[in-house]
Amino acid sequence: MSAAAPDRAAGRALPLRVEVARQLSRRRTRWVGVLVVALPLLLVGAFALGGEDDGGTSFVDLATSSAVNFAVFALLAASGFLFVVLVALFAGDTVAAEASWSSLRYLLAAPVGRRRLLAVKAVVAAVSSTLGIVAFIAVCLLVGAVAYGWGPLTSPLGDALGAGQALGRLGMATAYVVVQLTWVGALAFWLGTRTDAPLGAVGGAVLANILSAILASITALGDLRAWLPTYDAGAWTALLQPAVVWDDLVRGLATSLVLTVVFGVLAVIGFERKDVTS
Repeated sequence: MSAAAPDRAAGRALPLRVEVARQLSRRRTRWVGVLVVALPLLLVGAFALGGEDDGGTSFVDLATSSAVNFAVFALLAASGFLFVVLVALFAGDTVAAEASWSSLRYLLAAPVGRRRLLAVKAVVAAVSSTLGIVAFIAVCLLVGAVAYGWGPLTSPLGDALGAGQALGRLGMATAYVVVQLTWVGALAFWLGTRTDAPLGAVGGAVLANILSAILASITALGDLRAWLPTYDAGAWTALLQPAVVWDDLVRGLATSLVLTVVFGVLAVIGFERKDVTS
């Protein structure tokens, strides 16, 4: 056998479809699917139990005015913590779980090249997180349409966007949230390559997001806050206005993508040098 044969075998090992099937079969993936469907129904039930609103103009007060408004409220409610946990879960658990099950070294002996393994797991984690977020918004639109009907998107400032344009803006806002959270996924993924405890990787990324959010709220830090990855986490609300101001959106995406690259490089370098014994 030529020297290149093991490299070719490692390149063919662990195809994406196999990793996708493995992740779909896991209990945590099924529970995420249940949550994606159940939470919008719980929100509708909460609004029904709460009765009529008090005539305010916040996103909460406007949530029952149309399906799009309901989806916007759900995005606002979920992006601060639920989506953070979801992204950290899919990214931080994928490598660390293999180590905790003592199956990581057997995967690498298959043979699966270390970069190949990281690439496949990172892609599947990213796609799973994205599909989870998109599915949640889609279910919110469907549930909102049944409960509140279609209509324009009304912002707290009184601006209105037609249903068609509002759907496009909601799609852009969802895409922004997905990309903005890539730094959380990359951090969780890196931590997952450094530990055999999935909870440690997931919890570490979630804790980092919480600490960043706390620091971003301290006005005494001044312009230093703009360097924090959570500072522009809510910038997507600018997309709900007729005239979009892009400055905060661009800065939020740039900060997140730079951190994603940094944590991704650290994951590759560290994992290639790691003595895998589990």
